[in-house]
Amino acid sequence: MSTSVTDRIQTFLASGSFAVVGASTDRSKYGNKVLRCYQQHGKEVYPINPRAAEVEGLKAYPSLAALPAQVAAISVITPPVMTEQVVREAAAAGVKHIWMQPGAESDEAIRTAEALGMSVIAGGPCLLVMMGYHE
Repeated sequence: MSTSVTDRIQTFLASGSFAVVGASTDRSKYGNKVLRCYQQHGKEVYPINPRAAEVEGLKAYPSLAALPAQVAAISVITPPVMTEQVVREAAAAGVKHIWMQPGAESDEAIRTAEALGMSVIAGGPCLLVMMGYHE
């Protein structure tokens, strides 16, 4: 029996530190807004962006494998074909919870993540709405 999306979201948000895969230096992009949303709520968050040294004042990392600490949960804001690769990297890094933001998900990425034992939030609510983001 799968848990409800609400339960998965609550577990996700309670899981500790986070990474935003696809964190953007462009404040108009969702990859930036999601990172700022975590910051607004006082969450420990790591930006993942292979082309930026920092995002919103935080040191950026090129990959999940490069993080200085393990994170339990990631938000993914990448094109679907990249999300499929991110899922495999996340599993290798010990990530247990993955939130594919609207537009990042693919059936393949969701199937792979679930097969690897991850709790998946996809095809539904946006983190910005659920956490209450403000510009």
